[in-house]
Parts: sequence; structure tokens; C-alpha cells
Amino acid sequence: MYTVGSMFAGVGGICKGFEQAGFELLWANERDEKACVTYKHNYAHHLDERDITQAEASDFPPADVVTSGFPCQAFSVAGYRQGFDDKKGRGVLFLRTADFINQMKSKAFLLENVKNLAGHDGGNTLKEIRRVMEEDLGYSFIPFILNSKNFGVPQTRERVYIVGFRGEAGFDEAKHAKNDPKKYPCSHAFSVPDEIRKPPHIQDFLLKGRQDDKYYYSEDHPYYEELSKAVLSEDTVYQWRRVYVRENKSNLCPTLTANMGTGGHNVPLVLDKYGIRKLTPEECFRFQGYYLEDDAFKLPEGMANSHLYKQAGNSVSVPVIKAIAQNMRTALDVKWAE
Repeated sequence: MYTVGSMFAGVGGICKGFEQAGFELLWANERDEKACVTYKHNYAHHLDERDITQAEASDFPPADVVTSGFPCQAFSVAGYRQGFDDKKGRGVLFLRTADFINQMKSKAFLLENVKNLAGHDGGNTLKEIRRVMEEDLGYSFIPFILNSKNFGVPQTRERVYIVGFRGEAGFDEAKHAKNDPKKYPCSHAFSVPDEIRKPPHIQDFLLKGRQDDKYYYSEDHPYYEELSKAVLSEDTVYQWRRVYVRENKSNLCPTLTANMGTGGHNVPLVLDKYGIRKLTPEECFRFQGYYLEDDAFKLPEGMANSHLYKQAGNSVSVPVIKAIAQNMRTALDVKWAE
């Protein structure tokens, strides 16, 4: 069984996807205090809670696969696209990821980030990440964009994923079939997961019955009249956009973001037979695919909703990660199967 270590693990979405794909979870690192509480509420293996800049790769057992959802705010539209120039140093945390992968001599890696990473700084940011992973570390570099709506969850969520395999630098992902399978065995065997599933209905992901009153807009709410004129269907999700209500015509949940944790009107809205309400934190995790295979994922009791919303928005969509991990496992078997 291949082992995996997860950097910037959040509440464990990437870990959950790899676990479902048959990998052994070896360790994880996450510095956000509240995210760590949720993580430990669901996993028993080692979680390192230090700032990753204060940790060394030698502090952890080597993992066959290192995954990293290094902070995306520096590359996102919401983060003002500062990238490697981000004043908080979030952009250069990628270099810590590269250092861990290099020192552990991991067989493969998976990086995950916002879609904007692909075009940030005219594509130069992605080129620099490729240069580090290929030229400096000797890994292949296979970037692709997937949308969660095509993997069994009704959420529009496009993300950049990058997969690489040790000792296979030079693999040309644009001419996949023309690469020498003997020279690039794992990279040649890896395939980007097929986006074949029709998105399920949002009703399948909403909790049944009446939810707590705090999620509903009462008739005396200053925005109730405007909301009641716009929120008319139980078959879609709405967004309050400061001065108007946006209906998602695709009948999909819009991209969930960490801004949900800041309060206000950042949490998507739905209509049920009891009224207009916000999605609950559990529903946000459902839209990330946390409960598709089991109901084992648990939210800590007593944690403020602001933290839970933020965690859900920062997370990955588990079914997407599982699909990638399954294909990585198949590729690794070509060279490393016992």
C-alpha cells in the first residue's frame, strides 16, 4: 500500500480522497487551529500543527506521495493575485512543498490550487513552478483543470491539479501518447480522470426537514422583501450580491469560498418549504462530497459556524481527489508494484 503525506491539509479533504483510493495516510500538516480540531475529530494518524516554515522534512516519515494544497489566496482573484510577491509570504510556501518532496524522494506528488494559478502573471507563475519541479527536482509535470460538477457533486468548482512522478522530467503531457513508456512509465500510465458524470440534483445534498431558525431569513429582516421576490425555486441555489440576488440558472451550487466564514451574505441561499435560508455548514461539506461514500465525517460540536463555513470553502471536493488518486495509484503500479 502506498503512503501519503499531506501538507496544508485543512480538515482532511485530500486525505479523505486518497484514503478512499486505497492509500495509507502517514502524516499531515496544518497550522490553522480550528481546522486542526476538525481534522483530529476525524483522523487518528499524526497531525503536525506547526507552521510549515518551522518544520523540516526530516521531522516526518518519508511518504510515497506528498500532496499539497498550498495557500491559494496569493493566486486567487479574492487574494488580489499577488502570487510569489504576496506580502504575507503565502506564494513562496510552494517552495516548502518542493523542499519536502525533494528531501523525501517521494515517488509522486499532487498539487492543488485555484484555477487562476494557470494564468497568473501571464502564465509565468506556473512556468516557475514547472521549472522547480522538472529542472531542479527531476519530476514530470502534468497540469490539468477539473470541475467538481463532473464528479458527482452539484457544485461549480474549477481547480488546477498538478501531478508528477520522480525521475520522469521531460515528459510532454501535451503529446501524451507519443512519449516513450519505457522512459516515462508512470507518467505515460497516468491519465487525467474522465469528466463523465452528470451533476446530481441539489435536493440530494440538502438536509431534510426544518433547520435551525438561525439559518432562515425572517419576515422582519431588512432584506426579506427583496429576497422573497427573487428566491422562488427550490431546485437551485441563490447568491446575495449586495444589491441584487443572483439565481444560478445551471441549478448548481456556486463555488464555495472561505469568505463564507466572514459572515454577512456570503453563504449561498436556498428555498425550502419553511422559507428562505442559508446553507448549513454540513450542507457545504456535502457539496464538497464529504458524505457521498459514508456518513463518517463529523463536525466538532460547539465550533462556531464561521469557522466551519471557512473550512468548507477552503476544502477540496473529495470525489475529484479520489479520482486523481486512483489514477495515480494505477500509474505507480507500473513501476513500483510489489
